[in-house]
Amino acid sequence: RIHVSDNNHSDTDTAKYKRNWKMSRDEQPNQQRATPFALASPLHEPPMTPMTRFMEQQAPIPPTPTGHTPQPSSALMPPPSAPPPSHIFPTPSPGPSQLPSPSPLASPSSSFYINPVSSPRTPMSATAESLGIVPQLQNIVSTVTLGCKLDLKDIALRARNAEYNPKRFAAVIMRIREPRTTALVFSSGKMVCTGAKSEELSRLAARKYARIIQKLGFPARFMEFKVQNMVGSCDVKFPIRLEGLVVAHSQFSSYEPELFPGLIYRMVRPKIVLLIFVSGKVVLTGAKERSQIIEAFNNIYPILKNFKKTT
Repeated sequence: RIHVSDNNHSDTDTAKYKRNWKMSRDEQPNQQRATPFALASPLHEPPMTPMTRFMEQQAPIPPTPTGHTPQPSSALMPPPSAPPPSHIFPTPSPGPSQLPSPSPLASPSSSFYINPVSSPRTPMSATAESLGIVPQLQNIVSTVTLGCKLDLKDIALRARNAEYNPKRFAAVIMRIREPRTTALVFSSGKMVCTGAKSEELSRLAARKYARIIQKLGFPARFMEFKVQNMVGSCDVKFPIRLEGLVVAHSQFSSYEPELFPGLIYRMVRPKIVLLIFVSGKVVLTGAKERSQIIEAFNNIYPILKNFKKTT
């Protein structure tokens, strides 16, 4: 074979390419340096393969400066007031020798750290329960079925603390001292017990009345006990502008001071009737359960505060 040299690329041109490459490398130390074989000469170009062709078609990756650590985007960075990253992730529970932190936000026993700056709390307004104002039960009306017909005249003659006047009222009125209650006994076998201060005392009083009637010779039984009405009362401890309240809540309230000194407020949910007086006294009636009275008072208390008298 006869070797034919390329006249376009002599040894002088090769030396010039190497010198230019060395100068460019010294001037740009931070940029990505080319290999000494990546010259512009066709003699030193690497062969084109499918892989090299695919890599050339991809978007170039910007070079990373030496010693520079990539930083997360601003959307993922915590605020300046945030704690170190070690407080964000769950931490193991402390040992017995470690003392608890006085702050509940950064307690060592807590699983997560809560940043008080980045998570503000909404101030809570004072409620009736927080101020210690809770309605007290004053009267409970309950009914019970004795399950037999009764001779009211015989009961009034033989029982103690019993009175019967058929011209005035068609029932025997009986009273006991403990619990201090009153019972209305009807000839049909129905009985109404009033005056108890709690549900348990009302049931106990009704059983005592049924036992008294049993001792008189009637086959009475204690059946279908049910609380029909609860009455509670409390004091909000500030005077109330009833005139402004009846104007703002005319759909639910009525106020006729010439007939009755209190404002009558008929609450829809729960279905409770409230008697509100200018002195701050409130009477709640019409409840079947104790929770209904408490719920009704918690609903009306913020309204009463809005109509508090300033003088």
